[in-house]
Amino acid sequence: MAEAVANVARRINATVEEGKESLDLSNCKLVSFPDGVFKVLRSVTENIHLITLADNEMKALSSKFFTTFTQLRELELQGNVLTKLPDAVGEMEHLTSINLANNKFSIFPEKLTEIATLERINLEGNDITEIPMEKLSAMPALKWLNIKSNPLDTDTLSAVQSPHKFDILSTAEA
Repeated sequence: MAEAVANVARRINATVEEGKESLDLSNCKLVSFPDGVFKVLRSVTENIHLITLADNEMKALSSKFFTTFTQLRELELQGNVLTKLPDAVGEMEHLTSINLANNKFSIFPEKLTEIATLERINLEGNDITEIPMEKLSAMPALKWLNIKSNPLDTDTLSAVQSPHKFDILSTAEA
């Protein structure tokens, strides 16, 4: 555990000291985003455009995460045990890509459809049965949606096979 904490601290310090645009906390055995990190990164949150929290054991992300990192363009959350996202995710004004592959979502996180800048959504390998195709079709920037390896219901499968203005990767390829 101490080694994991030290690893997180090293990566955060490097981000602050080097003024990096990205924060990589992948493979750190995190179960949540450490509260102390908000304080340490306070001076650089506006500069951070990419956060990678992949391959941890995260069960949830707080609203504070999304209200703190307001300039995020990309968020990598694959390989966790997330089941939902806080409503605050819908207020991300710059987010273009979110990777939620291989988590535990059983319901499509509909707040994502409120992000006008979102171009790429990866939800491969979750437990989602329904996709809000109408809301997704209304998203102005959406170019790519990956819903492979989800137990989609029959209605969703037929909706997915219709032509859309964005690419859909699914296991229901015709």
